[in-house]
Amino acid sequence: QVQLLESGGGLVQAGDSLRLSCSASGETGCISSMGWYRRAPGKDHEWVGFIIDSGTTRYAGSVKGRFTISRDNVRNTMWLQMDSLKPEDTAVYYCNADCHSAQYWGQGIQVTVSS
Repeated sequence: QVQLLESGGGLVQAGDSLRLSCSASGETGCISSMGWYRRAPGKDHEWVGFIIDSGTTRYAGSVKGRFTISRDNVRNTMWLQMDSLKPEDTAVYYCNADCHSAQYWGQGIQVTVSS
């Protein structure tokens, strides 16, 4: 079992930056990839990006060039650096981890970007 806990959300203005953290605990040794998803009001769950063990990252087109995912495997922590935030980035952000093909999720954290 893997437990994930997000932190760092809040209310910011358009153009600001914000960094989310995801701390993993439990059987973290099995984690291969980690990622971020978000759900905006009235919309479906949206993939934001992921990072694998090697450090390779991939991003959704809507955030590419503005968001950066990083990871510290020793500290079992992943970060989502969000720059040039837009009102359409407003959503609940979820941390995700893949462990032996099982998916684990954090409880989600609110990010609100005002115009």
